[in-house]
Amino acid sequence: MEKLRLGVIGVGSVVREIYQYLYFSSDFSSIVDVVAVADPNDEYRNWFCDKYGIASDRRFKDYSEMLDRAELDAVQVNTPDHLHAAPSIAAMKRGLDVLVPKPTADTVTDVDAMIRTAEETGRLLTVDFHKREDPRFKEAETRYQSGRYGQLQVAVWYMLDKLLVANPNHDPPFFASADFAEKNTPISFLTVHMADALMKITHLRPVAVRAVGWSQKLPQLRPRSVQGYDCCDTEIRFENGAIAHIITGWHLPDTAYSTTVQSARMICTDGLIDFSIDRPGYFEVHADGIFEVNPLFKNFEKDGTVTGYGMTSPGRLLQKILAFRAGRLSDAERSRLADPMELGFYTTLVCAGAHESLQRGQRVADGVTEGAPVDLRELLIRQLGTERAGRYLE
Repeated sequence: MEKLRLGVIGVGSVVREIYQYLYFSSDFSSIVDVVAVADPNDEYRNWFCDKYGIASDRRFKDYSEMLDRAELDAVQVNTPDHLHAAPSIAAMKRGLDVLVPKPTADTVTDVDAMIRTAEETGRLLTVDFHKREDPRFKEAETRYQSGRYGQLQVAVWYMLDKLLVANPNHDPPFFASADFAEKNTPISFLTVHMADALMKITHLRPVAVRAVGWSQKLPQLRPRSVQGYDCCDTEIRFENGAIAHIITGWHLPDTAYSTTVQSARMICTDGLIDFSIDRPGYFEVHADGIFEVNPLFKNFEKDGTVTGYGMTSPGRLLQKILAFRAGRLSDAERSRLADPMELGFYTTLVCAGAHESLQRGQRVADGVTEGAPVDLRELLIRQLGTERAGRYLE
């Protein structure tokens, strides 16, 4: 087998910004053949298919019809987070392997259902947490796991987007749907990145969460306001007693030097780690201002190839799927890919706990919600039952 026959489910903003280059302009394009596309939105489906020559009889509104009619090896599910589970499960039950972008899903029940289906069908489920391929995080993981810094005590991470990311009045819109920032939060869109990166570095599991949310800027937007959070601080307690604060938001002025301003500090028993994640060292000055460009994530090379860890992360997962289907994936690697931490289960657990914290919280000032503490063990048992929860608590 030389190429994966890939079905793409959803061709909205994440495909526009990242995956179109993965499929057709990256170092991994030679192993991918996009043979079918499913998206209920005519505009997005036809934009993608017209651009890349997908035949009319391989364009579907309904992913179920695509799964029934197209000859596929794997699918990539690029739907909104809360819609990841159903098409992923349907694909695995049809003998296909699956790639989804982060997060795996937005609830622990959905992630557990996806993991359970992978176990029952023997299919490969993979998740693109692309920050895991950032060379700075990979180096930090290697050094932390060597014992160089001792064990984590306290960490502060932040990831703040420009307002244009969440502003439905911005022209052109950043997201495919104008109500994205109402249906999502900085926790589901940004905290998920930082929580996953921190856990990937430390290999620590979370045990409790509490969040604070600010809803002060987005409701003031005009002509269309957003009833959602501008900024959230998620406090996570880990199994070793360490505490992390992950501060995320999407209301920086659009004049900010980078679309996403982000950094982190990890204080450990034997040292500390500092990340200036938004400073890869490439600034441009032009009529619109001074901006940081991140070629580490997505780099347009002069021959048309797009490189960077935004391509490498999903590309390597596609390589794993290809090797798995060809019988070349080792048992050790198969076991590693099936680990709940690798599949982002605990990342979803943190975000689900943070959302529950805010839902159970109280208003302490104008537009400010102080969340209630959430025991993640109790949350798991309540949602999955004692027996199934034990799989993730052992």
